[in-house]
Amino acid sequence: MTHPSTVVYLEHDGKVLLVDEDGNGPLLPIKGRQQGGVTLRFPTIEEVAKRGIEYEEKMTMSIVFPDKQIFVIKGYPKLEWPANWAWKDSVISDNCVHPVVREAIYRCIHRLVSKVIIKNDQNKILMAKVMRGHFKGLWTLPGGYMDHDEEPSEGCVRETFEELGIEITLNKNAPVITQQIFNDDGVSFVSFTYQASWNGTVEDMNLLTEEIADARWFTFEEATANAVSFFDSEALKNHN
Repeated sequence: MTHPSTVVYLEHDGKVLLVDEDGNGPLLPIKGRQQGGVTLRFPTIEEVAKRGIEYEEKMTMSIVFPDKQIFVIKGYPKLEWPANWAWKDSVISDNCVHPVVREAIYRCIHRLVSKVIIKNDQNKILMAKVMRGHFKGLWTLPGGYMDHDEEPSEGCVRETFEELGIEITLNKNAPVITQQIFNDDGVSFVSFTYQASWNGTVEDMNLLTEEIADARWFTFEEATANAVSFFDSEALKNHN
């Protein structure tokens, strides 16, 4: 059966509404199921309306498969906690849950980034030119993706040591926390940017050459002008 071109992803405190191919539900995934069950999907706009469910629309994401583009409206339902809906964490292990559901829920997991503004006694800011990723060949603040079991304040310290070969201690200022979705794939990034002091030179560093092409001290004005990352720009504007 052809999947609808537009569906509604309703989520309330970890619960999501799933229906079968005919719009019947709510239905629950079965962990570990390989095959043999009905296909579970998100309801259409019309199927939500028939249930009398009102919702606040948050965003629309586009999921492109080789043969079709599906639009998923993410919404917060205006109702009491739906105990009989599916836990969203259960959908990934049931092969009878449609890939659109699994893709949409996966995209809506925050990507967490931990970064740091490192300043010296001359009030200059340390930046690195990266060799890969979204900002290849451009200047960014040290840091990167957090590990799964890592505190935000630990991530940028680890990344700075791995990328630049220097050990830093964060100061007591609260981090600048910024969240942004950059395009219609719906992926949300959250950045924690801390502050630290360090007074060495580039020659004192041990650059991870497969990731970092160069490092340099910039004045605040130069750092702001060279910052291409939204999160870096926001952190620099709001740092103490």
